[in-house]
Amino acid sequence: MSEAIKNRYEFVVLFDVENGNPNGDPDAGNMPRIDPESGLGLVTDVCIKRKIRNYIETIKEEEKGYKIYIKEDAPLNRSDREACKELGVEENDDKKVTEALKKLKKNDPNVDLKLRDYMCENFYDIRTFGAVMTTFVKAALNCGQVRGPVQIGFARSIDPIISQEVTITRVAITTEKDAENKSTEMGRKCIVPYGLYRVEGYISANLARKVTGFSEDDLELLWDAIINMFENDHSAARGKMAVRELIVFKHSKELGDCPAYKLFDAVEVSKKEDVEYPRKYQDYKVCVHEEAIPDSVEVKRMI
Repeated sequence: MSEAIKNRYEFVVLFDVENGNPNGDPDAGNMPRIDPESGLGLVTDVCIKRKIRNYIETIKEEEKGYKIYIKEDAPLNRSDREACKELGVEENDDKKVTEALKKLKKNDPNVDLKLRDYMCENFYDIRTFGAVMTTFVKAALNCGQVRGPVQIGFARSIDPIISQEVTITRVAITTEKDAENKSTEMGRKCIVPYGLYRVEGYISANLARKVTGFSEDDLELLWDAIINMFENDHSAARGKMAVRELIVFKHSKELGDCPAYKLFDAVEVSKKEDVEYPRKYQDYKVCVHEEAIPDSVEVKRMI
């Protein structure tokens, strides 16, 4: 692994959806998430990080140092046990593992840090986003909470979206009894005809150096994952989704050169004057006001 990053970063991602549901809300019948006051569409940070994790898992396929800690159908205890084995704890029973770790801690007060460092070194998403690793080892160790250097906010659409409910016909019949009475069933799916979303993120070189060791190689992989996070994750429910632009701000030093909000404010996304109802990315204009950005901050636009 290369050394930890030395510069602070902020970034803005623009992505769009066409005839799909970018992030269903379980509190609203899985309809697209919407800010009830403004009508703007929302996509949670958890949803975005899931896409990034899925991409990393797809291209790295359990390569050393790039495992994924938070993934579907994989108990967290299973990954925690890997770290315990590195400390010589081979038991599979949770109670026995806890007892063995308590004994280790009496003889070695640095056991907490060793376990944390192992998890950061071997799991990309812990090294990047952090994690709360308090499963069966909670009673024995207090290493569990790691704050990652990469933090992502909620995505919000540029303009209010319309959540459209579409009725569909289902020709598959579930039971023999149903087949006697009807030949089709009706269903519904919720879509956004079109929406352009903006999400902002932060990367702390200070946390990377002190805690997780997030490196330059990890950073390049993160940019690649953000740009391609929808490319291997298409589904009928999500429609046509694509990352349209990634705008990166690189500070000249570890703690940064200016407040993040000034950089975010310098990115203006607006609807073109002759467009009333945006239905494609080309209906918007994206302007980065470089005169508002300090000379010590490097700006890079990708895609």
